[in-house]
Amino acid sequence: MPDIAAQRRTGIALIVAAAVAWSTAPFFTRLLHFDSWTILFWRGLFGGGAIALFLTATQGGRGLRDLIAMRPSGWLVAVLSTIGMVTFIPALQLTSVANVAIIVAVQPFAAAAIAWIWLREKALPRTLAASVVAFAGVVVTVSGAVADTDYRGIGLACVMMLALSVMTVAIRRHRASSMVAAASLSNFLGSLVSLPFADGIGSVTTADIGVLAMFGFCQVGLGLTLFTLGSRLLPSGQASLIATLETPLMPFWVWLAFAEVPSLRALIGGALVMGAVVADIAAERRAHPAER
Repeated sequence: MPDIAAQRRTGIALIVAAAVAWSTAPFFTRLLHFDSWTILFWRGLFGGGAIALFLTATQGGRGLRDLIAMRPSGWLVAVLSTIGMVTFIPALQLTSVANVAIIVAVQPFAAAAIAWIWLREKALPRTLAASVVAFAGVVVTVSGAVADTDYRGIGLACVMMLALSVMTVAIRRHRASSMVAAASLSNFLGSLVSLPFADGIGSVTTADIGVLAMFGFCQVGLGLTLFTLGSRLLPSGQASLIATLETPLMPFWVWLAFAEVPSLRALIGGALVMGAVVADIAAERRAHPAER
């Protein structure tokens, strides 16, 4: 069935691209010197606007109607995504990127468990094995983290991971709904929630606006759009596993921009994560040779 094979390949490509976009969050966060609520307000505004423009360009009036007249399933995904967004930036500011990364890497386990409970979707043994290897890789990465990290940041990262895990399964469960429109709505909701708490909205400069616009478009708008499109084409556990490519890429962008050389642990852990993802994708292709 060539159409199924094409869907798998498309889904993998979309999730990989989403992981690359998401991995730029520490880079943009490092460039900005505002409170988390101010960053969330502007990032959500630009991210939601970028996705709304994408909807208009690709679907015209129907895309805008999907955004305005959102179905309950779309609201569910939007709210879960908003929870993930408003906990992510504070988590990065309160604890180390490594701690956030290891919690994100647990998402394949959580998504697979939720999918089994909700959809009775059985995870493939190779995907489970690859998830274990990926998790081990992130454990190696964060094994040198300092002991006095802020537990509030770790708690927020856990909330983010759980929200995005449920969101991943909800997207697959409600494939008929416009989840790209839900991604746009979630960004606007994030801005709305952040507005009462943002202290630095009026102090941003023109240069700051440019960085915030790139943050919203590249990391949020593009990442969420690609992930929502790709998640409906792959099993939930596999989609979350591929998204863990975000983990080794996070320190890469910081190294590239700020000359912060990753530790040996980070290099080894990143190799394990990427190796697990590549092995799972290769196994999927070998299992369906006639569908390539």
